[in-house]
Amino acid sequence: MSTGPGAGRFDERRLLVALFGAGTAAFAQLYAPQSVLPDAARELATSASATSLLVSAATLGLAVGVLPWAWVADRVGRVRAMTVAMLGATAIGLVVPFAPSFELLVAGRAVQGLFVAGVPAVAMAYLTEMLIESGAAASVPRAAGTYVAGTSVGGLLGRIVSGGVAELFGWRVGVGAVALACLVATGAFIWLAPRDRGPRAALGRPGGGALSDGAAPDSPAPDPAFPERGAPRGRRGRFGKRGRFGRLGRFRALLHPRLLVLDAQGLLLMGGFVAVYNYLGFRLAAPPFDLSPGVVSLVFLAYLAGTWSSARTGRLVLRHGRRRVLIVSTGVMALGVVATLSGWLPLVLAGLVVLTAGFFGAHAVASGWTPVAAPQARTQAAAVYNLAYYAGSSLFGWLGGIGFALAGWPGTVGMVLVLVAVAAGLAAAVLRD
Repeated sequence: MSTGPGAGRFDERRLLVALFGAGTAAFAQLYAPQSVLPDAARELATSASATSLLVSAATLGLAVGVLPWAWVADRVGRVRAMTVAMLGATAIGLVVPFAPSFELLVAGRAVQGLFVAGVPAVAMAYLTEMLIESGAAASVPRAAGTYVAGTSVGGLLGRIVSGGVAELFGWRVGVGAVALACLVATGAFIWLAPRDRGPRAALGRPGGGALSDGAAPDSPAPDPAFPERGAPRGRRGRFGKRGRFGRLGRFRALLHPRLLVLDAQGLLLMGGFVAVYNYLGFRLAAPPFDLSPGVVSLVFLAYLAGTWSSARTGRLVLRHGRRRVLIVSTGVMALGVVATLSGWLPLVLAGLVVLTAGFFGAHAVASGWTPVAAPQARTQAAAVYNLAYYAGSSLFGWLGGIGFALAGWPGTVGMVLVLVAVAAGLAAAVLRD
């Protein structure tokens, strides 16, 4: 539970800063090994695709953990759940880099991913609920963009710190140093996060109440598709939240084509994005570039483009609509991927910047759209989106290495372009503002 000054009252600025810190703490640790994968591969005598499991195992653990953390958050409170998750991930992150074998490293990273899952599983539902309850529903796109900006800063810091420290003390110390730095961001969240309703969200009404899914306290009129919503407490009966129609209504909401396509955006775009960042370091460390680990880690400054684009996305959505911004951002990502095929380093780096800006713009739209599109199941919808998002990271982040082994960098780029094209096609065909 947040204990800092102002924790008992709502302050939108505190909410944004706290979530920025949470995103930073979680994602710095998640991607810390990415910039030192070539060094790890040399020390561990493993292939590029095998070494990428240091990232993929963590994202797989995250994918597995998002649904359980959503359940936990509804019962102990969202702030408390996120706090426990960040502290657990940081504690594991201080130990795992020094595991004596590759197998233990991979297993430890998977467990760390399970703890990191507590942040993305809960953050979007938490900010959506807090803003709607405070009468600031129009701020949801901007707040979602700020949180995503925090995740991009975290990813950047994790890669930069690990790569820079690895240059002096080795890759293991570099990854461990990231976990140490994340204690600061975790402390910022604990100190600033506005207090949520805690477990009362799940206990205040029979069967968990509408509030357990992040709905606003002033329930709307009954919806014929979800008859339990808006019904008087004494009349819910079998249509109550614990009744089969309540559960069926939430399940039907999660299977709506719009939500499935939003989940597909996370699966496909994140998979392509992580594949690029997993294997670009191997390309840049080899001829004709021959960059050192410290210099390779500086390539991840391209993440700042993601910080910029995700923060601006909310304003663009208000002006042009979610669907248009999502499709254009996906197209920008594709252009950046193609540019990385160049043998000229400045163009490769420019392509990485463009790719990163496009990806984070698309992710900010899709992740912020998901809980809004499922008001009767916000927590579950956000958790399923994150499940797809990190499943894509694990699966395609590994498969990109197969393409790299078979056809070099063009093999990885070809796979990413197919993923981006499918994501854009689904968005254009199904999504509507």
